[in-house]
Amino acid sequence: MNISQEKKDNLNAVITININPEDYQPRVDKAIKDHAKKAKLPGFRPGMVPPAHIKKMYGKSILVDEINNLLSDTLNNYLNEQQIEVLGQPLPKMDDDKEYNWDFADQFEFNYEVGLAPDFTLDFSSKDKVTQYDITVDEQTLAARMKNLRRSYGKMTNPDVSADDDVLYAELQQLSPDGSVFEGGISNTGSIRLDQVQDEKIKQSLIGLKKEDELVFDVQKAYKNDAARVAAILNISEADAAEVRSDFKLTVKNVNRLEEADLTQEFFDKLFGEGAVTSEEEFKAKVAEEVNMMMAQDSDRKLQNDIYAFAVNKVDFELPDEFLKRWLKATNEKLNEEELQGGYADFAKGLKWTLIGNKVIKDNNIQVKYEDVFQMAKQRLDAQFRMYSPQPLPEEQLAQYTVQYLQNKENANRIFDEVKGQKVIDYIGSVITIEHKPISSDEFAKLGAE
Repeated sequence: MNISQEKKDNLNAVITININPEDYQPRVDKAIKDHAKKAKLPGFRPGMVPPAHIKKMYGKSILVDEINNLLSDTLNNYLNEQQIEVLGQPLPKMDDDKEYNWDFADQFEFNYEVGLAPDFTLDFSSKDKVTQYDITVDEQTLAARMKNLRRSYGKMTNPDVSADDDVLYAELQQLSPDGSVFEGGISNTGSIRLDQVQDEKIKQSLIGLKKEDELVFDVQKAYKNDAARVAAILNISEADAAEVRSDFKLTVKNVNRLEEADLTQEFFDKLFGEGAVTSEEEFKAKVAEEVNMMMAQDSDRKLQNDIYAFAVNKVDFELPDEFLKRWLKATNEKLNEEELQGGYADFAKGLKWTLIGNKVIKDNNIQVKYEDVFQMAKQRLDAQFRMYSPQPLPEEQLAQYTVQYLQNKENANRIFDEVKGQKVIDYIGSVITIEHKPISSDEFAKLGAE
């Protein structure tokens, strides 16, 4: 057997494997004998089928399977021994000029295209700067959070007249250009939250309505052409919602209002646990602590995203793009050309980050330990449980859930990758300069919308 590599350039190569009969014959003979021992054929006792009979009936298919297995083993061993880092997987290179008889005496030659990982250096230093935003929580944000918590434990009422933040249960009917109801047009009865209406003038027109009141309005203008919102209101697809241009008649069927819970000890105990909060001042302080923690998490999340973007933009190297596109199409049969071209930039960006991360880990001998994976998985589960109850699970119970969660290989691999990515972010953040900048919560929210 002979295996060789021909480099086309720094990012592309062709690996050629030549296989002679003496290379594959022992494997084929063993496979035929194994089949003979297991075969159940009419006229033969179990396990007594002659290998020659198996070879005659199934020999070529066994030969093909064993050649493929030999190729896979040989190629993988060669890449490992030569320490060749490839991207994607090797792609068989078709040669229509070569034809084989598959008669147990052929000499085979197989060629594989491979995309090579680029060689690059990392030069992060304290001269590189990324901003971390220190978010200050204003009274408006704090009041909104307190209001939402009180409404979460409040009760539903049905006032006679709608007010700000109410929910209208209403019928919507599509109108023709002449103002009449469009026969066969879009019609739906559902809930309209006034706090989600984005056009202030239309929102004001929805305040002060009573049962059976009617109103004509532009649904696209109301939600500033947000197709997702319009689709939900009209119960149609987002694609159809984007095409809606007509006005709608709204008929109020009911007014719903979620009253805020009173600031009683019962409310405090439900929210924070018995005796943890005993006054309105303590309630406000507790909510402020929670909101500040949320803002700090948002700030950290943006910092991580900014470090990621900075690293991908700073480290300059090329990828074997044409090979990777062929590989993506070969491994995703349903991927069409438009999807490939539209999504390749994001794929390449993610691959670039993976290569940067692998080099950071290798060059700095950074290790991902089980304890790191366990702690992150526990944090993820704790956050999920807190979405349903602000009271934390007992530590022992949370640890048991974490062990069960990590027994799933897919979960464990995902958390491992998260920990690895976090360690890469932490390393880069420790090398570069993080500049702190005070910012209000409103200004920070606008950064996310840019």
